Amino acid sequence: MTQYVYRFGGGVSDGGKGDKFLLGGKGANLAEMASIGLPVPPGFTISTEMCTRYYEDGEQFPDSLREEVAKGIAHIEAVTGKKFGDASADGAGPLLVSVRSGARVSMPGMMDTVLNLGLNDATVEGLAKVSGDERFAWDSYRRFIQMYSDVVLELDHGAFEEALEIAKEDKGFTLDTEMGAADWKALVAEYKRLVEAEWGKPFPQDVHDQLWGAVGAVFGSWQSERAKVYRRLNDIPGDWGTAVNVQAMVFGNMGDTSATGVAFTRDPSTGDNAYYGEFLINAQGEDVVAGIRTPQYLTLAAREAAGAKAASMEEAMPTVYAELAAVFDRLENHYRDMQDIEFTVEAGKLWMLQTRSGKRTAKAALKIAVEMADAGLITREEAIARVDPQALDQLLHPTLDPEATRDVLTKGLPASPGAASGAAVFDADTAERWAADGKAVILLRTETSPEDIHGMHAAKGILTARGGMTSHAAVVARGMGRPCVSGAGALSIDAKAKIARVGGREVREGEIVTIDGTTGEVMAGEVATIQPELAGDFGTLMEWADAVRRLKVRANAETPLDCRTARDFGAEGVGLCRTEHMFFDAARITAVRQMILAADEAGRRVALDKLLPEQRKDFIEIFEVMAGLPVTIRLLDPPLHEFLPHEEAEFAEVAAAAGVDVETLKRRAAELHEFNPMLGHRGCRLGVTYPEIYEMQARAIFEAALDVAARSGQAPIPEVMIPLVATKRELELMKAVVDRTAQAVFAERGAKVDYLVGTMIELPRAALRAAEIAEAGEFFSFGTNDLTQTTLGVSRDDAARFLTTYVEKGIYAKDPFVSLDVEGVGELVQLAAERGRSTRPGIKLGICGEHGGDPASIAFCETVGLDYVSASPYRVPIARLAAAQAALRK
Repeated sequence: MTQYVYRFGGGVSDGGKGDKFLLGGKGANLAEMASIGLPVPPGFTISTEMCTRYYEDGEQFPDSLREEVAKGIAHIEAVTGKKFGDASADGAGPLLVSVRSGARVSMPGMMDTVLNLGLNDATVEGLAKVSGDERFAWDSYRRFIQMYSDVVLELDHGAFEEALEIAKEDKGFTLDTEMGAADWKALVAEYKRLVEAEWGKPFPQDVHDQLWGAVGAVFGSWQSERAKVYRRLNDIPGDWGTAVNVQAMVFGNMGDTSATGVAFTRDPSTGDNAYYGEFLINAQGEDVVAGIRTPQYLTLAAREAAGAKAASMEEAMPTVYAELAAVFDRLENHYRDMQDIEFTVEAGKLWMLQTRSGKRTAKAALKIAVEMADAGLITREEAIARVDPQALDQLLHPTLDPEATRDVLTKGLPASPGAASGAAVFDADTAERWAADGKAVILLRTETSPEDIHGMHAAKGILTARGGMTSHAAVVARGMGRPCVSGAGALSIDAKAKIARVGGREVREGEIVTIDGTTGEVMAGEVATIQPELAGDFGTLMEWADAVRRLKVRANAETPLDCRTARDFGAEGVGLCRTEHMFFDAARITAVRQMILAADEAGRRVALDKLLPEQRKDFIEIFEVMAGLPVTIRLLDPPLHEFLPHEEAEFAEVAAAAGVDVETLKRRAAELHEFNPMLGHRGCRLGVTYPEIYEMQARAIFEAALDVAARSGQAPIPEVMIPLVATKRELELMKAVVDRTAQAVFAERGAKVDYLVGTMIELPRAALRAAEIAEAGEFFSFGTNDLTQTTLGVSRDDAARFLTTYVEKGIYAKDPFVSLDVEGVGELVQLAAERGRSTRPGIKLGICGEHGGDPASIAFCETVGLDYVSASPYRVPIARLAAAQAALRK
């Protein structure tokens, strides 16, 4: 019989840190902490395998699981001396448990938790008598009803919050801690009335019914919308499932000798080797992570640096703090990584509730990895593997100019570094909608909840009025690489009116605000930015990565600025220079249109003669930046309709330049119209029909290369790429044009440069006939954007409306335009590589679609043995690190 329940605590550990696939990260680490002797409340984990079976069986539990869970409860009872559902005041009192999720990777706030389970009208009295604290018992009961009603019964959470606020207002209280036992008892009665009114039945009193309801809700939350969104954004497979952890409750809300907290063994924002965390006296864990109360600092140094008045844990609970600090060091050395820890202090006793590798910013990831490698705690190879390549994107974009004028509205906590400006929006749906329309937005919330995940992803930055450095907003923002300022207490946010107030000032929806997640400042208007300095830990790790990677990394670039940016980021050449982007320049578009609309070759050559010096200038600027490096230049590719005039004034301008009447041009434009231009007269088909176009471009390339070689002494290496080839004959014809032009230019100048002529493989037929195409082509560059379109029969411009559904339903593991479809498109790439090499063993092979900057696609390129990948300039460092990780894995 399959085992689904695994115990931990009280000298028992049925699992360990290596079992995270089976027990989830939380369950595996609870078992591990228990096994090394740390104070862990006893409990048991229901495995991820049960989650899979739960859905396969129509959301039902097998009888065998019920038997195993009963034994798990007996284990907790034996260790604690408490009885589940026992209302008597004899002995240790009633056993209460927490029911928490635990996927194999951390998904903070995305799935559900229930605390204080096991309380009912009878056990609350027993808890009050045993603890000697009636207020604590009834506070715990009201928390349980509120949480259970939300998570399990799916009742309106806001109704309970409103009842709590009314109860406090009636008493003239502002803080929950001012409420007494009688106040909480009255609120429990009101909560139970709400449940019966909304649910139609009394609040469940049978503790076993409560337990199975909570277990089902936690498994159910794996398929919640917010969890699905988070998985999609973080490439987490939907079939992994979650574990459920049932654990004896320990209480941080038992008075001034009790507390709860969240801490990191190092600063997750900067990577500094200093304890980083927050705690609350007389509180439960949800009070910290949900941002309901703004917590206190863990260390004296952090409190003094922030200028805060409330005592740190180091000052308020020095003995427990010293014990906690020793645990931090032990866990970091044991796991050899920065740890994210949850703890509770119950009546002066420390309990460890969770440890996991902490989410961190890219800056912190680099610093921690490099420092741990230098200290010998991990190897350089492990340091390379520790940093998520995608996270580097956080470091590669501008930050606020320290010299710029700032109209500071208020200051909060610097929860996630970086800076962003955008229009203020007050709900997640608006953020997503405006961002889809191309607007930069900042999401303003009193506090974020997991339901805001889609808006947080769409926003450029996040600002909350409540919550600490470890609140939901802070943790999720850091994971996403979004700047975040949390706990801006002076900020009053009215989400319904779509307005924020601070002091005597207001920020309305649509007004521009700027946040600095590094300083915590919130500013009115837009603030100027500067480019980041990429040295120090970044440079060190990149050196280590470059030493182990095999794949070369180039950039997709067609302007001098793109090329300079790419070289600064370590690009080893240009893998794709799209020449059509040059044609759209306002100063040239008329000549381009004149060329397209010309009725014969003579007319086209007149227009091309105007474009030649402009193209030559373009290539000179690129070659100067990339002197000595290969530059792959794609000859004109897009369908001609993209350049055609539409307005009367545009037709008149082209007619005047060409010396013909407007009506003649309109007739010519009608002749060029295509029903499906993306599969029509484009790419090499233009060159075959109008070879003079490619002849002009080739001349511009070789004249520019010779000019730069003469001036700099470093000859660029042009790689002339013929696009959209489907047959060997097409490539032969176009290569003949390029070679003939090269020889003519070399003869005119009395000098020459080395060059290659190859093709972009972006059609299935080209991949299949690669062996014969390689007879003419000296290199292949896989244009995976079009190869994906033509292989799948899907337009990437129109697919967004249904591809999300396809990913959710498991048709594709990921969006095939974001991460390469290895099974389909990837097989064509592999086939073409093998067949191309069979004819030309030394053929150069690269990839230049958007997939060139995707780590998963880069790993595939390493497997196939391509020579290089080419990515957008800002993704070059991502590609360098991903290529190193792929080489290490291989």
